[in-house]
Amino acid sequence: MEYNASLEELKNLVYKWDNIQKICEIIILTAVLWWASDIHVEPLSSFVRLRYRIDGELKEILEYQSFLHTGVVARFKILSELKIDESRVPQDGRISQSIEWKPLDLRVSTLPTVHGEKVVMRIVDKSKKIPELGKLWIEWRNKVLLEKAIALPNGVILTSGPTGSWKSTTLYSILTMLNDPDVNIMTLEDPVENQVDGISQSQVKPGIGYTFAYGLRTALRQDPDIIMVWEMRDKETVDIAIEASLTWHLVLSTIHTNNAAETITRILNMWVQPFLIPASLNIIIAQRLVKRVCQECKVERPLSEIDKVTLQNIKFALSVTPKQELLERVWAEKMKSPTFFKAVGCDACQWNGYKWRVGMYEMLEISPGVKDMILRGDSAFNINRQAIKDGMVSLEQDGIIKALQWHTTLEEVYKAAKTQNEE
Repeated sequence: MEYNASLEELKNLVYKWDNIQKICEIIILTAVLWWASDIHVEPLSSFVRLRYRIDGELKEILEYQSFLHTGVVARFKILSELKIDESRVPQDGRISQSIEWKPLDLRVSTLPTVHGEKVVMRIVDKSKKIPELGKLWIEWRNKVLLEKAIALPNGVILTSGPTGSWKSTTLYSILTMLNDPDVNIMTLEDPVENQVDGISQSQVKPGIGYTFAYGLRTALRQDPDIIMVWEMRDKETVDIAIEASLTWHLVLSTIHTNNAAETITRILNMWVQPFLIPASLNIIIAQRLVKRVCQECKVERPLSEIDKVTLQNIKFALSVTPKQELLERVWAEKMKSPTFFKAVGCDACQWNGYKWRVGMYEMLEISPGVKDMILRGDSAFNINRQAIKDGMVSLEQDGIIKALQWHTTLEEVYKAAKTQNEE
C-alpha cells in the first residue's frame, strides 16, 4: 500500500508546517499512485482542501492550514514556469516529470478566488498507449457503424459528451487507426494531449488570433486528407468544417451536447443550412463514462430491490433495443431471467465497490427518416425517437446492456444517462 504510506507522509508534513517542496512532490505522487486524473488544491475560508478526481469523482484527501497555501502555489508555479508574482489573473502551464518510471505531463491551471489562488492539475500519463477502438467498450452495432463511418473518404465524424468522457480518446483512437504514410493527417488542438508520430499536430492560441477557424482555414492549404479539430465552438468553425468535408476531406471533432440528436439541433442553431447536415455528417457519437463494478466483490442484486419505475424503464428500453443486439451481447439464457449486480467494497477496490470505468455510447447515423426530420427542422426529442426506431442503441440502452453483462450497476447507468420513457 504505497499510496497509504505516501498519504501518511503528506499528512505529517502539512501538520508539521514544513518542507513545501516535499509537500508538493507528495501531492503529485499520491495522485499518480491512486490513478487520479486531476488534482485540486482549493483555498477555502479557514483552510485549504486537497482533492483528487478518481474514476470521474472528486474525493477529498485532506485539509491543511491556509498559511501554507502561498508557498504551495508558488512551488507549483515554479515547476510549471508561471509568473510567481502574478495572482490577479488565471494562468496556464505544464509540468513534465517522471514518477514511478512513468513520464508524466501535468497541465496546470491557476484561478484567482476570494480566498486565494486555486490550482488544478490534469495528469496525463505519456507512457500509456492510445487504446485501440476495440478496447473502448464500443460493441456490436455501434462498432459496425463507427467502422463504416471511418472507412468513408470524406465527411464529418462528431463526438459529444461532458468533460472527461473520453471524447478525445475516441478521436485519437480513430486517428491512430487511420495513421498511414500515404495519408496526410493534421490536428488543431487545445492543448495537444497526446503526441502521435506521423501526424502533424498544432496547438491553437486564441490570445494571438490563432483560433480553430483560422487554423482550419490554414490547414486546408496544407493538402490534408484528414483533419481533427479539437472542438466545434462557433459557426465559423462549423461552416469551414462542413465545407472541407464536402470537398473530399474527412473531419473529426467534438461538440458539447447531451446526446447525439441534440448535436443536430445545435448545428442548426448555428444557422447551418439544413440540407448540408445529411450531406456532410457521417456519424454522431454520444458517450459517457460510468464506473465499472469491482469484479472481486460484486454481489447479485435481486429484482425485488429495484424500484418499479426503474424496472419499467428497463423493460421499455429493452423492448425497443434491436433483438439481434441483445442476442449478440447478452446470451439468451440470461435474458430469460435478467440479473444485475451491486457494488459492495473490498480491499481490491479500496472499499469503493468500483474499479476503473466503462464507456457508454450511442451512434446516430443519418437514416432517411432522420434526414427528413432534419430538413423539416424537427426537435431533438423527435429526431432521437426516430433514430431509436431506426435501430439506434441509445446511451440508456447501451448502459443497461452493460449492466446485464455485469460490467456496471444500474445506479451508474441512470446517473450518466437520463431516462426518457417514450411510451
